[in-house]
Amino acid sequence: MKHVSELRQDLVTGDWVAVATGRAHRPNEYARHRRREKPQPKRNCPFEQLLPSALLVYDRAGVRFPADPRSRIPSPAERRALKRSWWLQVVPNKFPAFGEGMCGIEQNVGPFRRQDGVGFHEVVITRHHTRSLGAMSTEEAGIVVRSYLDRYRALAAEDCVEYIAIFHNHGREAGATISHPHSQIIAIPVVPPDVGRSLKGASEYYRKHRRCVHCTMLGFEERQGWRIVYANNDFIALCPYVSRQAFEIRIFPRRHSAEFESMTDGEVATCAEALRRVLGKLGRGLGDPPYNFFIHTAPATDGSRAPYYHWHIEIIPKTAIWAGFEIGTGIEISTISPEAAAKFLRTIRV
Repeated sequence: MKHVSELRQDLVTGDWVAVATGRAHRPNEYARHRRREKPQPKRNCPFEQLLPSALLVYDRAGVRFPADPRSRIPSPAERRALKRSWWLQVVPNKFPAFGEGMCGIEQNVGPFRRQDGVGFHEVVITRHHTRSLGAMSTEEAGIVVRSYLDRYRALAAEDCVEYIAIFHNHGREAGATISHPHSQIIAIPVVPPDVGRSLKGASEYYRKHRRCVHCTMLGFEERQGWRIVYANNDFIALCPYVSRQAFEIRIFPRRHSAEFESMTDGEVATCAEALRRVLGKLGRGLGDPPYNFFIHTAPATDGSRAPYYHWHIEIIPKTAIWAGFEIGTGIEISTISPEAAAKFLRTIRV
């Protein structure tokens, strides 16, 4: 008897998801009924010029400013020279979710605990008004990944920073209030719960098996090959066996490493290649869906003490809406199997 669905359990977190193959759509149906979003007018865009608050700037050739690594911001002379030639800038968020203050001071509020939201909130802005990461060249995407790495390393050295979240929202449904392509970096004084669960699950697996859980999964995925979307010498992109959304993709470095900040120059280029190819496949294959991607890494202050973890990028397209069952149970339902999603995406040329 063929069942209409199956439950799959995540090896790291223990969470269950449902793959409802009885309700499955063909992969190209996700693009058939989607209306492409129109970008906001360029004349009203706040990201069209080099901003006075820029902390870090790259020109079109990928040269970073400030050129002097001892400086924290570009000099006035560098800013004047970059006014026309800038390609990427990192600026403080005008409306930050976290900001300056005294960190680590907790207070009791009845049975609850609180502390101030101390940290840093930055925006990574690329020059082109409509060119998303999936439509960039490998060199352009490499500058974006390099900027993530540069700011991660700088923020990791700051007081109060326990975790640095790097994420990108594409499309209104994914939370992008400005259509001009941009990413965000938020450094906070606590480890987020989702990351904490991932760290805990990876640690428990390592304690039992003396092996990285993600390396175990990657070995299995490479042997099977069914869920791999793209691979190069340093990175593997796949639709996870336990996908939370249809067409979810994760990108893992082949080299075991707990820390995003440990990437080499060569890996920056191959990571950028994997990221832009996968996003390009999603855009072309699914009609430019909204999506979020984010980096999961060992905490900024704890990477050397987390040999069991394996940093990675998670890409979540907005292919479904949570309804009563998902909200009430926490079990997500995917209407296409990750095997079918990966097979379809492999056919998309970018």
